[in-house]
Amino acid sequence: MFEGNESQIDQVVAEILGSYQQVGGINYTNGLNLPSRQRIIDIWQMLRTILFPGYYEREQVDETNLPYLIGQRVVRARKSLAEEINKGMCYDCEERGDCDQLSECAEKAHSIADELLVKLPEIRAKLYLDIQAALEGDPAAKSEAEIILAYPGMAAITAHRIAHFLYQREVPLLPRIMNEYIHHQTGIDIHPGATIGDSFFIDHGTGVVIGETTNIGNQVKIYQGVTLGALSVKKSLAKQKRHPTIEDNVTIYAGATILGGEAVIGHHSIIGGNVWLVRSVPPYSRVYNSAVSSEPIVEPSNDGAHFYHI
Repeated sequence: MFEGNESQIDQVVAEILGSYQQVGGINYTNGLNLPSRQRIIDIWQMLRTILFPGYYEREQVDETNLPYLIGQRVVRARKSLAEEINKGMCYDCEERGDCDQLSECAEKAHSIADELLVKLPEIRAKLYLDIQAALEGDPAAKSEAEIILAYPGMAAITAHRIAHFLYQREVPLLPRIMNEYIHHQTGIDIHPGATIGDSFFIDHGTGVVIGETTNIGNQVKIYQGVTLGALSVKKSLAKQKRHPTIEDNVTIYAGATILGGEAVIGHHSIIGGNVWLVRSVPPYSRVYNSAVSSEPIVEPSNDGAHFYHI
C-alpha cells in the first residue's frame, strides 16, 4: 500500500523514470515547446467572440466599447496564434530533422496569423449562410441567437472553418487540436482537411464523422450519425482521396454511411436513414434501404419527393 512516505515516493519516481527508458515514443523531453492545447482552446474561444460579438460576453457590448474590445482581442489573438503556430512548425521541423531556420519559421507563423485575421470577415459571411441554412432547415429553430449559442452543428462548423484555413496552410497540430476539442464538446467529428461549401447544416449532430478528404458542396444538410468515411485505412493511402464527394443540395438522413473516395453523391439527391453506400449515385436520386435486398434502392426523385423532417 502506497502511504506517500519519502522512500516510497523515491521508489515510485524511479520506476516511472525507468518506464520512460523502456517505453519510448510517448515521451517528449529535451525538445522544443509543443503547442499548448489549452492555449489553442483559448484562441478558439477568443476568435469565436470576434466572429460573434455580444454572444459570449459576461457584460453588454455596445457600439461604444465594441471597437476597443475587438481591437484588444485581435491583438491578443494575433500574438497567441503566431506563437502557437510557430511551436507547431518548429515541432514539425524537428521531427523531420531539417529545421535550422527558426527565424524564418517565426516570420511565416506571424504571416499565417495575420492572414487568418484578415480572412475573418469572409469566414463570418460563410457562417451567416450556415446560420440561415439552419433557420430554414430546422422548423424547431427559433432565432439566430439560438443557433449560435445552442446548436452543436454551428459550433462544429465554426471551428472547422477556422481549422480548415490553418490546415490548408499546412500548420501542424493546431487544426486537429481545435477540431478535436469541438468533437469532444459536440460529438461531431470533422477532420480539418474536409472541404465544406456554403450553407452547410448539421441537424442534431451526435455521431457525425466527416473524413479528411471529404468534399461537400453548397446547401448540404446531414443528420445525426452520418459517416462520410474511407473504405480503407491503409497508411499508404494517406495522400489519396479516401472519402466521398457530396454535391450541392444533398440531404443525408440519420445513420447513413457513405464510404470511399470514388463515391460521388449527385446533386439534389436524398440519402435515406441507415443506408450503406460505397458507390456513386446520379443527381436527383432518392436512396433508401430495401426490405428484400441488402443493396440500397436508388430511384429518381425529379418529382421533388422528400422525407419529412425528424
